[in-house]
Order: sequence, then C-alpha cells, then structure tokens
Amino acid sequence: MIESAVEALFIVLDPSRLIYMFLGICIGVVVGLLPGLSGTVGMSLMLPFVFGLEPYVGMALLIGMIAVIHTGDTFPSILLGIPGTSGSQATIMDGFPLSKKGEASRAMGAAFFCSMVGGVIGGIALYLTIPFARPLITSFSSPELFMLTMLGLSMAGLLAGKSPLKGIISGILGLLIGAVGSAPAVPEYRYTFDTLYLTQGVSLPVVAMAIFAFPIIITMLTDKGSVSSHAKLQSGILKGVMDALRNKFLVFRSAVIGVLIGFIPGLGGSVVDWIAYGAGQKTVKDNYFGKGDIRGVIAPESANNAKEGGSLVPTLLFGIPGSGTTAILLGGLTLMGLEAGPKMLSADLSVTLSIVWTLVFANVFGALLCMILVRPISKISLVPGEKIVPFLLILLVVGAYQSTMSWGDLIVFVIIGLLGYVMTILDWPRPPLLIGFVLALPAERYYWISIERYGWEWITNPIVIVLACVIIVLLTGGTIMKRFSKDYENTGGV
Repeated sequence: MIESAVEALFIVLDPSRLIYMFLGICIGVVVGLLPGLSGTVGMSLMLPFVFGLEPYVGMALLIGMIAVIHTGDTFPSILLGIPGTSGSQATIMDGFPLSKKGEASRAMGAAFFCSMVGGVIGGIALYLTIPFARPLITSFSSPELFMLTMLGLSMAGLLAGKSPLKGIISGILGLLIGAVGSAPAVPEYRYTFDTLYLTQGVSLPVVAMAIFAFPIIITMLTDKGSVSSHAKLQSGILKGVMDALRNKFLVFRSAVIGVLIGFIPGLGGSVVDWIAYGAGQKTVKDNYFGKGDIRGVIAPESANNAKEGGSLVPTLLFGIPGSGTTAILLGGLTLMGLEAGPKMLSADLSVTLSIVWTLVFANVFGALLCMILVRPISKISLVPGEKIVPFLLILLVVGAYQSTMSWGDLIVFVIIGLLGYVMTILDWPRPPLLIGFVLALPAERYYWISIERYGWEWITNPIVIVLACVIIVLLTGGTIMKRFSKDYENTGGV
C-alpha cells in the first residue's frame, strides 16, 4: 500500500498532470467565488473536456476543482453576505459581521487555513479507508453490486430535502432518460422514436450540462446587476491563521465531523456546515456566535472541505453518488474508461491513490492561492451575471457538440435544459435526476445478471439484507439530520 502510494505520488508530480491540477484549482476557485454557480455546474462544464483524457490527467483536473470550490466560496460569504455555494451558508453567520467590522481579511485568513487543514484531513481519511474497504468490496458479486446501485438511487429522496416524493419522481425521470437507446440485457432499442441519434442513448455530458448549467444561464440573464458593493479590506490574513492555530482542537473536531458527514451519501454540503457550526457553538466556551466570532468561521470552514474526502469514499469505492457533484464525477470516471467499485481498489488502485494526493495538494495550493489573491480576486465576485453568460454559453455549446459531434446533442441539450429550468421554477430537485441517469444502466445490468445466475435466491443473501437495512437507516437518519440542520438555520443558531 505504501509502495503504491509513493508510486502514485510520482505520477501526480508529473509536470503535465500538475498543469491540469492547477487548472482545476483555478476553475474551482472561480466557480466558488461566483454566487449562483456550484460544484455541479462547474463539474458539468468540465465533463466534456475530460472525454478521452488519460485517467490521471482527467482526475487531476476534476479533483483539483472539487477540492477548492469550498475554499473559493468563502469570498462571497464573507465579503457579500451571500453563500457562494450551499456549503458556505453557516460561514455567513460570523464571517459577514467580521467583514462589516473591517476584519474581512482576518476572517478569510482563518477560513482559508481551516479549509486547507480540513481538506488534508479529508484526504488522509480517504487513504486510511482504502485498506478496510478493499477486502470487503472486492468480494462483492452482482447481487451486492445491484443493492449498491439501489443504495445510490435511494439517495434521490434524501437529496430532495423536505420533498422526498419529488426526489423519487426526479430519480425515476433520470432512469427513463438513462434507458434511452440499446438495452443491456436484450437485443432491442428503447425510446428511440426511429431516430438514429438516440440508438446510442443520450450523452452524459449533455444531460449534466443541460440540467444544471442551462438554468443558471437563464437566471443570470434575468437577475441583472452587481450583487453588492465591495467590502472594505484591511490586512489581517496572518492574524486569522493564528486564530485558527489557537483553536486547533475546534479545527480538528470540525474536520472529523465533515469527514463523517461525507461518508453518509445524500447529506453533503448543505448540511455539514450547519452541523459543524452547531457543534462548535455547543462546545466552545464564552462564544458570541452570530455576532462576529472568528470561531464561527473556523468550525464550518474546517468541515466543508473535509467533507469532500469523506464523500469520495462511497463514490469511488462503492459507486454511490451522494450529491450531484459526485454523480457527475462518476460520469467522468466512465468517460475516462474507469468504473467505480472493485476495480478502483485493484486494477485502478494507482488512480485512486493519485486522487488522494491530488485532493491533498489541491487543498494546500488552493488555500495559498486564495490568501495571495485576496484583494484582486474578491473583485471578481462582483461581476454582473449577464457579463459572464457569453463565456459560459460558448463553453456549453462547444461541450455539448463535441460529445458525439452531432447536432442531436444540441437539440437534446436545449430540451433537457428547458426541463431543468422548469424544475428550478417549480422547486424540484435536479441532482436525483442525474443520479438516476448515471445509475440506470448499471442497475439494470446487475439486476439481470443476478436473476440469470441465482434466480430469486440472491434476495436471501446476508449482505443484500444488510445493504437493504443500511438504505433504510441512511434514509431515516439522513432525514432527521437534515431536519435538524434546517431548524438550526431557521433559528439563526439560537
């Protein structure tokens, strides 16, 4: 294991791969600091460009971006009082009051340092999990793998927040779109409407970009004007770092909370920051959370980056996407010829370990980059949305067309994009649709293999029964935790 880790380190340090990692870091910071964008939008924009790339290069780009999105989202949260992404909501509680006091740089210094430490702890957690998960997952056969896909699909209801039924319907819609084209078990085509283009199915990059990025384009055009005026910046980054060091136990506790929440599919960034914030408020003495306490910035920022390392465990090792971002990451693995699950711990172990190293390096370099560019980069968060649209639109059109080099991609992109916009207006969750689409073919394939090999006896398999119980526990436990975090958010931490 150690030899493989050292080998993966040299692979990651290859100059050509480092360039892609730094490119991903820059994109991740920009996606995080622009209010309205998110990890799902950033991933959907990048997905077409990893097609055909070497796995090490493609993962350097994607993981480099994922690792620092929750570092870049600190800028609008502290400077403007609006969350850059869903994972930076709790940072506003004390970050924005500090900014209004003229201590924005101090708050960002603490936030960036804690994001770096949390991200490194998340990477270490991912590495330490591999030896324990390896013997378990490599023993899985088709019935267990089918139940794992069911576990991933069950996240549709959990990702829907207060509307599990909407999430389930959205997931079923994703399954239907994923069923377009040739069937994996029988020689026939489905839902092609005698169209040659649809015989190969709908392209994953097209669906990902349409369902997430297309609605954002329309929203940016309708919501014109700058978000807010520029907050006053003073020196104090080093002071913020020292604040974090003085509260090292809070940093570590919050990072561990982030890793544990990341392990649970379906919770993700919209929950972890509030749970860490609440835990910090209950454990820190003499606090004045919500009124400009630097510890109110340290707790959520330590947790949201650590969560990424935890969330990669079910995604890479079990093929269970816990969010829209990780669902797109699963699609990225497929485009590069990889498959989440047993192979990531055997034949593709070096790729998995390179992801660990990339996660650690990206968090370190991303935090240092943000510290260096506090003044100039904070101005980008004030660019009016309509001025960003032309750039994003070019990326979307090129990305959609290059998927199969067919005009059908652009037509499907517009149709599914309009569906995504309607879902946004009606407040229907979109991540479950993508999860259903990504897992449609694997679920059907493993189901038919299980039936052909074992008949219906596989239902009595002990591991299958255990996984079914896990699905029930995660759904009920996750719903309770989401309700807690929602109540905590509504009460403002009281």
